[in-house]
Amino acid sequence: MKKWYKRKRFYLLVSMLLVVIAVIVYNSYKPLPKGISYEGEIHHVEDIDFIYDLSYHDEQGKVQHEQRIFQTIYHAIEEADSFIVIDMFLFNSFYDEKVDFPKLSKTLTDKLIAQKKKKPELEIMFITDEVNTSYNAYELDELEKLKQNDIEVVVTNLDRLRDPNPLYSGLYRTFFQWFGESGKGWIVNPMANNAPKVTARSYLRLMNIKANHRKVVATEKTAIISSANPHDASGFHSNIAFQMDGNIISDFVKAEEAASRFSDGPKAFPEVKGTAEENGPISVQLLTEGKINKHVLKAIRETKKGDRIQLAMFYIADRHVVEALTDAARRGVRIHMILDPNQNAFGSQKMGLPNLPVAAEFEKLDEGNINIRWYKTDKEQFHTKLMTIQKEEETVIIGGSANYTARNLDDYNLEANVEIHAPKDTEVAQEVDDYFQRLWKNEKGEYTSDYSEYQDKLPFLKYVTYRLQKLFRFTTY
Repeated sequence: MKKWYKRKRFYLLVSMLLVVIAVIVYNSYKPLPKGISYEGEIHHVEDIDFIYDLSYHDEQGKVQHEQRIFQTIYHAIEEADSFIVIDMFLFNSFYDEKVDFPKLSKTLTDKLIAQKKKKPELEIMFITDEVNTSYNAYELDELEKLKQNDIEVVVTNLDRLRDPNPLYSGLYRTFFQWFGESGKGWIVNPMANNAPKVTARSYLRLMNIKANHRKVVATEKTAIISSANPHDASGFHSNIAFQMDGNIISDFVKAEEAASRFSDGPKAFPEVKGTAEENGPISVQLLTEGKINKHVLKAIRETKKGDRIQLAMFYIADRHVVEALTDAARRGVRIHMILDPNQNAFGSQKMGLPNLPVAAEFEKLDEGNINIRWYKTDKEQFHTKLMTIQKEEETVIIGGSANYTARNLDDYNLEANVEIHAPKDTEVAQEVDDYFQRLWKNEKGEYTSDYSEYQDKLPFLKYVTYRLQKLFRFTTY
């Protein structure tokens, strides 16, 4: 009998292990929901507006905040007659710091409700991420207000996405997901101490570490794609955005309808038909998820000696991107990077990962074609996600929500970027270059610092931590 019980326990453990392995493998490679990893049509337009927010010290040492992105979004909302489709990752007013942050979440909520009251027939779809309810631990006031005013609210079903943290998620899916997340919270909210307390089960869900990370707005008149969140504690982050009109609006709506559909969103979605003639000198294409990765790598790999890559990025860690940039530098392509030093996250100190160790790799090349500067952050972040490639006749621009990390580029998170090809003398090409040069050269302010200012803060232990996180994929990047 004892031998029988031992064998039974052994077979039970083996069976459970096989189940967990099967769950890990399936959810790492399962088919994506229909319409995800989307590559839109190439559209030809007359102009694209480049918009940015900046926090910096002026020449007198005073902190300045230039904020234009959400003013542009509010104006688009106020001009909408037929529909508004909006997808935003962080959308809440929680924070601990004693700082008068912009009231982004409340203002956006009020603008949408006001426009709905002004035009009752207006269709409004608001898509967001589970993070704002601490993964279903409670109801968020802003979302409830939108619902009460006949605005469709869709919280993205993250279970349908692949698992970027497979070892943990395999255990979570097998043993814990069945218990749900709601209930009387008793643990301090990871967002802020003054936010509603959360359950242990919501923390377990959080550690799957995936998201609908998109930041887009579309109306019948315009489309905006951004790196900025309507999140109060993010209100002073430096960000970028692009605004465009014309037939590409239909691609934005189509991509958002796909995200809504697999999250049990409304069956009826705004119908958009392209009608404008497309004969402008600038081409633009909407890309989501893994298609961003495809186009980023293609753009870098097609560079040749004499071209110049300018990269402004919050996170860079994807090995394929790092290797493509390394190869480009060895071909004689000049590469300038402005990176966030990853020292701060909403008032908490960070370890400088992943950018410090990745920047150290580039510096060791000693090719002379890669130059790195750090954005001088305080309690805010250099949250920009932008790459430009200046060629002899044109400028290639890729920007939006996606960091250059495996989580953002390898079909795990939901992401949205645009790829723009513009003649060098067009306004958008010149504006983007002026923006980068302003930061690189510290024109009329102090924005960036030399590579050496932060790099000496990378002790051996941090580098080992970075490598272990990459190996086991238990990380946010």
